[in-house]
Parts: sequence; C-alpha cells; structure tokens
Amino acid sequence: MQIDDLTCQRDQRDVFEPVSLAVVAGECVELMGPNGSGKSTLLRALAGLHSQYRGKLMSAAAVYQGHRLGLDELLSPMENLAWFAGLQDQRLDRVEALEVLARLDLLAEAHSACYRLSAGQQRRVAIARWLLAPHRLWLLDEPFNALDVQSQALLNRLIQEHCGAGGAVVCATHLQLQTKAKTTVSLKPCVETVP
Repeated sequence: MQIDDLTCQRDQRDVFEPVSLAVVAGECVELMGPNGSGKSTLLRALAGLHSQYRGKLMSAAAVYQGHRLGLDELLSPMENLAWFAGLQDQRLDRVEALEVLARLDLLAEAHSACYRLSAGQQRRVAIARWLLAPHRLWLLDEPFNALDVQSQALLNRLIQEHCGAGGAVVCATHLQLQTKAKTTVSLKPCVETVP
C-alpha cells in the first residue's frame, strides 16, 4: 500500500494533516491519535469506503474490520464464516475453519447462534474471518475492543504471525500493539472535534 500526501475530508474540511506512508509485506503500522483525529476515516479510505480524500492512494485488496463486526447474529460462527467466504467467491474449508475457531477458543460455540455469544466471543469470530481470508493486508479499527487480557495477547500474537508470514497490518488503536517491528503514525487533526 502506498499513500502520498493523503488527507481525508468531512463536510469539505480536512480532518488531518497530509500523511505519506508505504506499507510493505511484513510491516505493521499503528495509527495513533486522539478521538476525532481521523484514524477511522483514514482506514475507511484505505478500504475504499470513504471517497472524500485528496492525495494519492494505491492499495492491494484488504480485509477491513471496522467498529461494527459485520456478523449476522442469527447465524452461527461457522455459518458467518461460510457467508464471508462466499463474498470472496470462495468455499469455506470447514476443517481449516474449525482449526481457526479452536485456536480462538470458540470450538464449543462453532454452531451456536452468535447472539448467544459474549461481545468478546463475537469479536473473536470476526478475527477468524481475517485469518481465513485470502488478503495479505489487514485494516483494523480498534480490534482490541471487548477483548479480555488473554484475548488481547492472542491478537497481538496473531498480528505478529501474520506479518511474519508476509502479511501487513494497518491498525488504529488506543492500546499500543505489542508486536515487533511496528511503525507508529500519529495523525494530527486539522479541525477541532465536536464533543
């Protein structure tokens, strides 16, 4: 991914000062900044979901995880994973999916409706989607929300492993990533935020 002098707008006003950044295989970029500084907006632009920006942006296909998990709560984790694979024009490898759910301590819940799961368990179902997706670039917005300390440690390991295997991560977070070889980018707001 490459961005040059990129800034996003809301209501035709720049949200943050221009940013230039290249993200290569194996790299983890941590976006930092106060609430309202534009971290989520930048991630949405990188994912192709926010078109109001100036500057240059080139990006490979990516997995984007926003604040909303995008789960159908009436479906089970396995059904949600199958639906997500279908969006990628792929078939779900059920054995691989069960292995991923086991790693995320969700095997017992694999066939329960997601509305029966805790917020942290639902977050881990979303993480399973990233692990099963074919895309090497992950764009993550506050991925530690609702995770307990043990699950936060697991997520840090998963991010580290993904980058170690040639993937890349751009992550907006208020909790510092506990990964090696990360780059921190601090967004500087251009406009005052409204409480």
